[in-house]
Amino acid sequence: MLGIEGVKLELLIPEKVDRDLGLVTGFVKLTSLSDDNVIEAIRLRMIEKYTRGRKDSKLINEYQMGELLLNEKIRISKNDIIEIPFTLDFVFVKSEMDKMQESNIVSRGIVALAKKLKGVQSEFTVRAEATVKGTTLQPFDVKPILLTR
Repeated sequence: MLGIEGVKLELLIPEKVDRDLGLVTGFVKLTSLSDDNVIEAIRLRMIEKYTRGRKDSKLINEYQMGELLLNEKIRISKNDIIEIPFTLDFVFVKSEMDKMQESNIVSRGIVALAKKLKGVQSEFTVRAEATVKGTTLQPFDVKPILLTR
């Protein structure tokens, strides 16, 4: 009734990716516990959750770094396992503080200390959601990813 027994979605991605490359490659794994499901689309997004401040003055923003929409209709039956490969392009944008931190060795320590004092932190995730015909609750998965240089 709620689609809970229907299609399950799992993201298979690496734990780390090179931020300068701007690509996440992986698979969307689909399984089904019921017969005759039709997946109309799969939406993949890479999100940066940017946190700064402490306690009452804490601010959180989310920025979309990349998006991929797979519009292929996929039929999946009971006990089927389907893995769909994907390559998600993303853009890593450096803040002014990051640019200053990387510009010279003297400012590196000062900026790192300022970030720590202000509670600046970024977390990156890849999110996938499938649109399944006839279901109310759409299957989704969210995986953390570490950006390296």
